Amino acid sequence: MKLASAIRSAAVTLAAALGLSLLTTPASADPIPSTEYRQLVGVGSATTQELLNSLGQAIPDPDSSPSPSLIASYDAEGASPIKTRPVGCVLNRPNGSVHGVLALHDAIVNNTGCLDFVRSSRGPRAPGTRLTWIPFAKDAVAFAVRSDSPLNTAAGLNLNLIELREIFSCVKRQHNGVTLRPLLPPEGSGTRAWLLAQLSMGDAQVGACVVPFQDNYGVALTSPGDIAPYSVAQYIAQTGGVTADLHGTTVLPKWNGVSPRNPNGTLNTAFPFVRDIYNIVRTNRLSGSPAADPALISAFVGPGSQVCAQSRLIQAYGFVTLGAACGSTALQGER
Repeated sequence: MKLASAIRSAAVTLAAALGLSLLTTPASADPIPSTEYRQLVGVGSATTQELLNSLGQAIPDPDSSPSPSLIASYDAEGASPIKTRPVGCVLNRPNGSVHGVLALHDAIVNNTGCLDFVRSSRGPRAPGTRLTWIPFAKDAVAFAVRSDSPLNTAAGLNLNLIELREIFSCVKRQHNGVTLRPLLPPEGSGTRAWLLAQLSMGDAQVGACVVPFQDNYGVALTSPGDIAPYSVAQYIAQTGGVTADLHGTTVLPKWNGVSPRNPNGTLNTAFPFVRDIYNIVRTNRLSGSPAADPALISAFVGPGSQVCAQSRLIQAYGFVTLGAACGSTALQGER
């Protein structure tokens, strides 16, 4: 069976078990109607937004107050500003993990109560204890190219980290006889921050030839030399019909002989660029203080939490479950 067929077959089987349609995106962006205010509000990463939308539909609020659903998750892109509470709480829509963390910091400093968590595809970048990164699944980052590109070979992308750094700093301009056009998500993106950290780069080292594009938006790759980081889970969900298909003509080649997907189309955790994905919360809301929030703890903390219990839903969106590591509160940081 060809890989694309295997992916769709696996997605069909799992989605059918979950009652998801493969013809339409199963979860809408933002709560609908916009006046449905829920107890736990999150913003941030584009990589996990569709999954959190579905979790928002699947997880009920135990006391049905202020809504029968517990989690409200606002997409990275869309109309701005957003309103997250019945009174006040009008804020610019944060696009990506970094801007989500900044918005949560603002809510903490000003004691607004407007946000409860941030979707994040990268870990903390500064030491501290104010925030806790709670992992709930595993993803990988591959490098998308067009299927008709000279970069798409049977051997895959045989590049080392130095060459990859040279590509995104615009030092290396040619590969396989084609002029390279690297693409990166915007500066607020967790995927961008995560990748640059792997390459020992900062935003200041990103070259002028790099083209911005929204995370996991494969249709933006329009020339033979295009190369862009792409969430493997997002690619699986898009090509399997679980989310809107934005992959265009892109493919995810092997990296030095290792495929980002297994033969059955699932994410390969042996791929070199594997990462955890998180929901970030204020640490003092987890335990040991008057601010501890039972609803937040029940939703995110521990392998038996409401989010971690949704293992089939997590897998339907292309991610890998974490088992006993799901819901850990060991990882803390400042931003």
